[in-house]
Amino acid sequence: MRIVVVHWTRRAAGGAEATLAAPLAAFAEAGHELALWYEIDRPADRAPFPLPEGTVSWCAEALGADAALAALRAWRPDVVLAHGMLDPGLERRVTDVAPGVFFPHDYYGTCISGNKTFTFPRTRPCAERFGWPCLVRYFPRRTGGLSPVTMSRAFRRQRTRLATLRRCHALAVLSQHMRAEYVRHGFAPERVACLPPPPLTLDPRAPAGATDPGPPAAGGVPLSLLFVGRMDPLKGGAQLLRAAARVAATLDWPVEPTLAGDGPARGAWEGLAGRLARRDPRLRPQFPGWVPRDQLPARFARAHVLVVPSLWPEPFGRVGLEAAAFGLPAAAYAVGGIPEWLTDGANGHLAPGDPPTVAGLTAAIVRTVRDPAHYAALRAGARAAARRVVPGAHARALLDLLERAAAGHATARGA
Repeated sequence: MRIVVVHWTRRAAGGAEATLAAPLAAFAEAGHELALWYEIDRPADRAPFPLPEGTVSWCAEALGADAALAALRAWRPDVVLAHGMLDPGLERRVTDVAPGVFFPHDYYGTCISGNKTFTFPRTRPCAERFGWPCLVRYFPRRTGGLSPVTMSRAFRRQRTRLATLRRCHALAVLSQHMRAEYVRHGFAPERVACLPPPPLTLDPRAPAGATDPGPPAAGGVPLSLLFVGRMDPLKGGAQLLRAAARVAATLDWPVEPTLAGDGPARGAWEGLAGRLARRDPRLRPQFPGWVPRDQLPARFARAHVLVVPSLWPEPFGRVGLEAAAFGLPAAAYAVGGIPEWLTDGANGHLAPGDPPTVAGLTAAIVRTVRDPAHYAALRAGARAAARRVVPGAHARALLDLLERAAAGHATARGA
């Protein structure tokens, strides 16, 4: 079978690219031919994600969209595995080349802004269906920007995306939360598959250069709280910093929140961190910048708690399971797909997510670390959660979807 993977970039820009790349080696080992069709080769400061030997590729930006599409048609794929593109019109043309399975990594086609979040009068998840009422809510509930032009363009973009999804043979998602989202938008339940998590590819054995931080606050050891991700306001970095300051005051411990990543909110978060640290020297914030994937093991090994303070309903939150393999418990808001891998009291603690509050996140962190015996049990629970990720299960389930899409198309064509 010839499988073409469609994505907006060839670069490892975030978690979506790690999920995209995870099953490709298994597809190649099973004897399938692979191709990658992508829009742009950016951001330039990120490394390309790995492709199996022999994978052919075309970049629309480099070749021109028409020439890249012609090359793809000449390759004659049996099935398209789409992970999302920037241009919805171009996406529609590419996914029409062959029967398709779409793997949306966020609220693709089901939210005017893609955030699925109200931010006024207070931040809270949105559970509404996409449609014209989104235009009515856009300004009063601050579901996007403040420009009518942006609102109109965003609505048309998501409407086109939703139409493209409806033309695909099946959708693949990573959480029952996202499966329910698309079923609520009229997709037949049998067309939306909730796949097992992708394999955890980071080695949990002690990384070179990593040191065991020791029990939190033992002998003055700072409590190390780790955030990893894009620095966007809805990722909750400001709430994490405020919660860390409250944890320091509550426990009378030194607290070192490390926010690893980059993005539009970084400057604001650094400013807030500086103000909070000046008020309380027990707070020692760190901003190391974007951490390459091969350096994450050392970060996980040195931390006490992974904090996932997302205010928006994360579709899944794969970083939680990656960190769990290192025995790192998590504290997070109970939003989106996060409660599907984070069980309160087993591998970390959840804070209420509707609405998410600093007080709630503070309490979740304190419950995680205050009692040494409970903290040790949470570390064991984190490793147990990671062990439940079955190697190969994700690739097998995704390949089954692709084979059924290709077979269904061949049957219909023969009829």
